Amino acid sequence: MQHRRGFPLSIWDAILPTLRYWTETEVHALAFSVAANVLLGFFPFLIVSVSISRIFFSRQTTVAAIDFALRDYFPDALGSFLSSNLPARPVTDWIAILLLLFSSNGIFEPLEVALNKIWGIRKNRSYLHNQVVSLALIFACGSLALLSLGITELRVGSSAGLRIEQWTSILFFKLAAVPLTSLMLFLIYRYLPNGRPPLPRVIAAAIGTGLLLEALKYLNVLVWPHVDARIQREYGVFRYSATILFLSFLATMLVLAGAEWAARGHRQDEVKTE
Repeated sequence: MQHRRGFPLSIWDAILPTLRYWTETEVHALAFSVAANVLLGFFPFLIVSVSISRIFFSRQTTVAAIDFALRDYFPDALGSFLSSNLPARPVTDWIAILLLLFSSNGIFEPLEVALNKIWGIRKNRSYLHNQVVSLALIFACGSLALLSLGITELRVGSSAGLRIEQWTSILFFKLAAVPLTSLMLFLIYRYLPNGRPPLPRVIAAAIGTGLLLEALKYLNVLVWPHVDARIQREYGVFRYSATILFLSFLATMLVLAGAEWAARGHRQDEVKTE
Protein backbone atom coordinates (compact mmCIF):
# COMPACT_ATOMS: atom_id res chain seq x y z
CA MET A 1 0.00 0.00 0.00
CA GLN A 2 2.85 2.34 0.85
CA HIS A 3 4.48 1.55 -2.49
CA ARG A 4 1.32 2.57 -4.34
CA ARG A 5 1.12 5.77 -2.34
CA GLY A 6 4.79 6.51 -2.96
CA PHE A 7 4.55 6.29 -6.74
CA PRO A 8 2.17 9.25 -7.25
CA LEU A 9 4.18 11.26 -4.74
CA SER A 10 7.41 10.53 -6.61
CA ILE A 11 5.75 11.61 -9.87
CA TRP A 12 4.60 14.82 -8.18
CA ASP A 13 8.13 15.44 -6.85
CA ALA A 14 9.47 15.06 -10.39
CA ILE A 15 6.89 17.41 -11.92
CA LEU A 16 6.81 20.14 -9.26
CA PRO A 17 10.23 21.69 -10.11
CA THR A 18 9.19 21.89 -13.77
CA LEU A 19 5.94 23.62 -12.82
CA ARG A 20 7.95 26.11 -10.77
CA TYR A 21 10.27 26.61 -13.74
CA TRP A 22 7.26 27.37 -15.93
CA THR A 23 6.21 30.19 -13.59
CA GLU A 24 9.42 32.16 -14.18
CA THR A 25 8.85 35.40 -16.11
CA GLU A 26 12.01 34.97 -18.19
CA VAL A 27 10.85 31.55 -19.39
CA HIS A 28 7.59 33.02 -20.68
CA ALA A 29 9.42 35.88 -22.40
CA LEU A 30 11.81 33.50 -24.18
CA ALA A 31 9.02 31.09 -25.14
CA PHE A 32 6.95 33.90 -26.64
CA SER A 33 10.02 35.12 -28.53
CA VAL A 34 10.45 31.66 -30.06
CA ALA A 35 6.71 31.46 -30.86
CA ALA A 36 6.75 34.86 -32.60
CA ASN A 37 9.58 33.73 -34.87
CA VAL A 38 7.76 30.47 -35.61
CA LEU A 39 4.83 32.61 -36.76
CA LEU A 40 7.11 34.72 -38.99
CA GLY A 41 8.78 31.70 -40.57
CA PHE A 42 5.86 29.29 -40.85
CA PHE A 43 4.39 30.29 -44.21
CA PRO A 44 7.81 30.92 -45.84
CA PHE A 45 8.69 27.35 -44.76
CA LEU A 46 5.56 26.06 -46.52
CA ILE A 47 6.50 27.98 -49.69
CA VAL A 48 10.05 26.57 -49.67
CA SER A 49 8.72 23.06 -48.95
CA VAL A 50 6.32 23.24 -51.91
CA SER A 51 9.05 24.57 -54.20
CA ILE A 52 11.50 21.80 -53.28
CA SER A 53 8.86 19.05 -53.31
CA ARG A 54 7.63 20.06 -56.77
CA ILE A 55 11.08 19.18 -58.14
CA PHE A 56 10.40 15.51 -57.37
CA PHE A 57 6.59 15.19 -57.20
CA SER A 58 3.52 16.45 -59.03
CA ARG A 59 1.52 19.38 -57.69
CA GLN A 60 -1.40 17.12 -56.75
CA THR A 61 0.81 14.77 -54.72
CA THR A 62 2.68 17.66 -53.08
CA VAL A 63 -0.45 19.53 -52.02
CA ALA A 64 -2.11 16.30 -50.82
CA ALA A 65 0.91 15.41 -48.67
CA ILE A 66 1.23 18.90 -47.14
CA ASP A 67 -2.52 19.02 -46.54
CA PHE A 68 -2.28 15.60 -44.85
CA ALA A 69 0.58 16.77 -42.61
CA LEU A 70 -1.07 20.10 -41.72
CA ARG A 71 -4.35 18.46 -40.74
CA ASP A 72 -2.43 16.12 -38.47
CA TYR A 73 -0.71 18.97 -36.61
CA PHE A 74 -3.27 21.78 -36.76
CA PRO A 75 -7.02 22.11 -36.15
CA ASP A 76 -9.32 21.53 -39.12
CA ALA A 77 -10.10 25.18 -39.88
CA LEU A 78 -6.46 26.28 -39.66
CA GLY A 79 -5.22 23.25 -41.61
CA SER A 80 -7.76 23.94 -44.36
CA PHE A 81 -6.83 27.63 -44.46
CA LEU A 82 -3.10 26.90 -44.76
CA SER A 83 -3.45 24.16 -47.37
CA SER A 84 -5.86 26.24 -49.48
CA ASN A 85 -3.35 29.12 -49.57
CA LEU A 86 -0.36 27.08 -50.74
CA PRO A 87 1.24 28.46 -53.92
CA ALA A 88 -0.27 26.97 -57.08
CA ARG A 89 3.11 26.40 -58.72
CA PRO A 90 6.73 26.06 -57.61
CA VAL A 91 8.54 29.33 -57.15
CA THR A 92 12.16 30.19 -56.52
CA ASP A 93 11.23 32.85 -54.01
CA TRP A 94 14.46 34.12 -52.53
CA ILE A 95 12.56 36.54 -50.30
CA ALA A 96 10.69 33.58 -48.76
CA ILE A 97 13.99 31.74 -48.27
CA LEU A 98 15.61 34.80 -46.64
CA LEU A 99 12.58 35.31 -44.39
CA LEU A 100 12.72 31.64 -43.44
CA LEU A 101 16.42 31.83 -42.56
CA PHE A 102 15.97 35.09 -40.64
CA SER A 103 13.00 33.88 -38.60
CA SER A 104 14.54 30.44 -38.01
CA ASN A 105 17.68 32.08 -36.65
CA GLY A 106 15.35 34.11 -34.45
CA ILE A 107 13.89 30.87 -33.11
CA PHE A 108 17.24 29.43 -32.08
CA GLU A 109 18.69 32.60 -30.53
CA PRO A 110 16.32 32.85 -27.51
CA LEU A 111 16.22 29.06 -27.36
CA GLU A 112 20.00 28.96 -26.88
CA VAL A 113 19.76 31.53 -24.08
CA ALA A 114 17.09 29.44 -22.35
CA LEU A 115 19.02 26.16 -22.73
CA ASN A 116 22.26 27.75 -21.52
CA LYS A 117 20.53 28.95 -18.37
CA ILE A 118 18.93 25.54 -17.79
CA TRP A 119 22.30 23.78 -18.01
CA GLY A 120 24.09 26.42 -15.95
CA ILE A 121 26.19 27.65 -18.89
CA ARG A 122 26.98 31.26 -18.08
CA LYS A 123 28.35 32.44 -21.42
CA ASN A 124 26.14 32.65 -24.51
CA ARG A 125 27.60 32.45 -27.99
CA SER A 126 28.29 35.64 -29.88
CA TYR A 127 25.61 36.71 -32.34
CA LEU A 128 27.60 35.53 -35.38
CA HIS A 129 28.52 32.21 -33.76
CA ASN A 130 24.87 31.67 -32.86
CA GLN A 131 23.85 32.37 -36.46
CA VAL A 132 26.29 29.76 -37.77
CA VAL A 133 25.06 27.10 -35.34
CA SER A 134 21.45 28.08 -36.01
CA LEU A 135 21.99 27.80 -39.75
CA ALA A 136 23.42 24.29 -39.35
CA LEU A 137 20.44 23.27 -37.21
CA ILE A 138 18.03 24.84 -39.72
CA PHE A 139 19.43 22.69 -42.51
CA ALA A 140 19.52 19.56 -40.33
CA CYS A 141 15.99 19.94 -38.91
CA GLY A 142 14.64 21.25 -42.22
CA SER A 143 16.07 18.23 -44.04
CA LEU A 144 14.37 15.91 -41.56
CA ALA A 145 11.08 17.77 -42.03
CA LEU A 146 11.41 17.54 -45.81
CA LEU A 147 12.31 13.85 -45.50
CA SER A 148 9.13 13.29 -43.52
CA LEU A 149 7.18 15.22 -46.15
CA GLY A 150 8.80 13.23 -48.97
CA ILE A 151 7.91 9.91 -47.33
CA THR A 152 4.36 11.16 -46.88
CA GLU A 153 4.20 12.18 -50.54
CA LEU A 154 5.37 8.73 -51.63
CA ARG A 155 2.74 7.07 -49.46
CA VAL A 156 0.00 9.47 -50.56
CA GLY A 157 0.89 9.05 -54.23
CA SER A 158 0.99 5.24 -54.06
CA SER A 159 -2.26 4.91 -52.08
CA ALA A 160 -4.49 7.19 -54.17
CA GLY A 161 -7.96 5.69 -54.37
CA LEU A 162 -7.23 2.65 -52.16
CA ARG A 163 -8.89 2.89 -48.77
CA ILE A 164 -6.74 0.22 -47.07
CA GLU A 165 -3.56 1.86 -48.41
CA GLN A 166 -4.75 5.26 -47.20
CA TRP A 167 -5.20 3.90 -43.68
CA THR A 168 -1.74 2.32 -43.93
CA SER A 169 -0.31 5.71 -44.92
CA ILE A 170 -1.96 7.40 -41.95
CA LEU A 171 -0.61 4.76 -39.55
CA PHE A 172 2.87 4.96 -41.08
CA PHE A 173 2.92 8.76 -40.82
CA LYS A 174 1.84 8.71 -37.17
CA LEU A 175 4.40 6.04 -36.25
CA ALA A 176 7.18 7.97 -37.99
CA ALA A 177 6.24 11.30 -36.38
CA VAL A 178 7.65 10.61 -32.90
CA PRO A 179 11.10 9.30 -33.99
CA LEU A 180 11.61 12.21 -36.40
CA THR A 181 10.49 14.77 -33.81
CA SER A 182 12.73 13.16 -31.19
CA LEU A 183 15.69 13.26 -33.57
CA MET A 184 15.15 16.99 -34.19
CA LEU A 185 14.90 17.59 -30.45
CA PHE A 186 18.09 15.60 -29.89
CA LEU A 187 19.97 17.87 -32.31
CA ILE A 188 18.62 20.97 -30.56
CA TYR A 189 19.23 19.73 -27.01
CA ARG A 190 22.71 18.46 -27.81
CA TYR A 191 24.19 21.11 -30.10
CA LEU A 192 22.35 24.38 -29.46
CA PRO A 193 23.61 25.04 -25.89
CA ASN A 194 27.07 26.62 -25.67
CA GLY A 195 28.43 23.42 -24.17
CA ARG A 196 27.87 19.67 -24.40
CA PRO A 197 25.06 18.35 -22.19
CA PRO A 198 25.42 14.67 -21.17
CA LEU A 199 24.34 12.34 -23.96
CA PRO A 200 22.17 9.89 -21.94
CA ARG A 201 20.11 12.71 -20.43
CA VAL A 202 19.75 14.42 -23.81
CA ILE A 203 18.51 11.22 -25.47
CA ALA A 204 15.98 10.58 -22.69
CA ALA A 205 14.73 14.18 -22.82
CA ALA A 206 14.41 14.12 -26.63
CA ILE A 207 12.36 10.91 -26.58
CA GLY A 208 10.18 12.03 -23.66
CA THR A 209 9.52 15.47 -25.12
CA GLY A 210 8.78 13.95 -28.53
CA LEU A 211 6.08 11.80 -26.91
CA LEU A 212 4.69 14.82 -25.03
CA LEU A 213 4.50 16.87 -28.23
CA GLU A 214 2.63 14.02 -29.89
CA ALA A 215 0.25 13.92 -26.91
CA LEU A 216 -0.21 17.70 -27.19
CA LYS A 217 -1.25 17.19 -30.80
CA TYR A 218 -4.05 14.80 -29.82
CA LEU A 219 -5.08 16.95 -26.86
CA ASN A 220 -5.34 19.86 -29.27
CA VAL A 221 -7.73 17.85 -31.46
CA LEU A 222 -9.97 17.16 -28.45
CA VAL A 223 -10.17 20.64 -26.94
CA TRP A 224 -9.83 22.82 -30.02
CA PRO A 225 -13.51 22.91 -31.04
CA HIS A 226 -14.26 24.56 -27.66
CA VAL A 227 -11.39 27.05 -27.96
CA ASP A 228 -11.65 27.95 -31.64
CA ALA A 229 -14.96 29.84 -31.36
CA ARG A 230 -13.56 32.06 -28.60
CA ILE A 231 -10.37 32.78 -30.54
CA GLN A 232 -12.43 33.67 -33.61
CA ARG A 233 -14.56 36.03 -31.53
CA GLU A 234 -11.64 37.70 -29.75
CA TYR A 235 -9.09 37.94 -32.58
CA GLY A 236 -11.23 38.17 -35.73
CA VAL A 237 -9.05 38.32 -38.84
CA PHE A 238 -5.97 37.52 -36.73
CA ARG A 239 -7.51 34.21 -35.68
CA TYR A 240 -5.04 31.95 -37.48
CA SER A 241 -1.98 33.99 -36.49
CA ALA A 242 -3.06 33.83 -32.85
CA THR A 243 -3.58 30.07 -33.19
CA ILE A 244 -0.07 29.44 -34.54
CA LEU A 245 1.42 31.74 -31.87
CA PHE A 246 -0.46 30.01 -29.05
CA LEU A 247 0.36 26.46 -30.19
CA SER A 248 4.02 27.39 -30.76
CA PHE A 249 4.21 28.84 -27.25
CA LEU A 250 2.83 25.64 -25.72
CA ALA A 251 5.23 23.49 -27.76
CA THR A 252 8.19 25.68 -26.73
CA MET A 253 7.24 25.38 -23.06
CA LEU A 254 7.27 21.58 -23.42
CA VAL A 255 10.67 21.69 -25.14
CA LEU A 256 12.09 23.82 -22.32
CA ALA A 257 10.47 21.54 -19.72
CA GLY A 258 12.24 18.54 -21.26
CA ALA A 259 15.59 20.32 -21.05
CA GLU A 260 14.91 21.41 -17.45
CA TRP A 261 14.08 17.81 -16.47
CA ALA A 262 17.28 16.52 -18.10
CA ALA A 263 19.50 19.14 -16.45
CA ARG A 264 17.90 18.57 -13.04
CA GLY A 265 18.42 14.81 -13.36
CA HIS A 266 22.06 15.37 -14.30
CA ARG A 267 22.65 17.54 -11.25
CA GLN A 268 21.06 14.89 -9.02
CA ASP A 269 23.33 12.25 -10.58
CA GLU A 270 26.38 14.38 -9.80
CA VAL A 271 25.30 14.73 -6.16
CA LYS A 272 24.87 10.95 -5.82
CA THR A 273 28.34 10.23 -7.21
CA GLU A 274 30.07 12.62 -4.79
